Amino acid sequence: MATPTPSLPTVVLVHGAWADGSSWRLVIPYLLQSGIAVVAVQNPTTSLAADVEATKLVLDAIVGPVVLVGHSWGGAVITQAGNDAKVKALVFVAALPPKAGESVGDLVGSHPSPPGLSQIVKAGPGLLKLSPEGWVNDVAQDLPEADARVLAVVQPPLPESTFGDKITEAAWETRPNWYIVSANDRVVSIELQRELAARLKATTSELEASHLSILSQPRAVAEVIISAVTAVSTS
Repeated sequence: MATPTPSLPTVVLVHGAWADGSSWRLVIPYLLQSGIAVVAVQNPTTSLAADVEATKLVLDAIVGPVVLVGHSWGGAVITQAGNDAKVKALVFVAALPPKAGESVGDLVGSHPSPPGLSQIVKAGPGLLKLSPEGWVNDVAQDLPEADARVLAVVQPPLPESTFGDKITEAAWETRPNWYIVSANDRVVSIELQRELAARLKATTSELEASHLSILSQPRAVAEVIISAVTAVSTS
């Protein structure tokens, strides 16, 4: 692994719902090999406010500029937390970045439901999870089935209320953005992803990947993040 280059921004990685910071485990080595300092946030996924606060605690501990990266639900988190002055760019991976006054539920409801949404099941009072079949067939269909089943086992539940949590200030309105569309996504509408990338005026790329491109195509995801780091460093 290369020694982090002090002049480069730190990359902060924010995971999605039904997941944790280990989602980024295959992306991280590519960033480290490029001399980029990296921190993966461990969000509780109990509410937008709680996840934003956990992300802000990480940002507060970093000296210097940051490139903030969010996958899926993490796109909403970085949209709010990214208003920190240290954040110089945002990278969205199959993500859901609302505008001010908008929620993830608003975004999801604006398009026909992809097949994976039918695999959301109750995990207790007010809590949701994804069925094992949903993981295998709709979330991680380009990963080995055994890996998808492990992800189903370790997933934390998600409060149903998070879908209604609204953004108050959208960081993407004032910062350069990158967006990676998952062209084989069966959880987040592909057309919605493309619309959001256009709304953000993002530098956009598409991967022939499931929703979990961060595990099925980690090198390609890392290359986009590195591009954002480079752009910020030379601007």
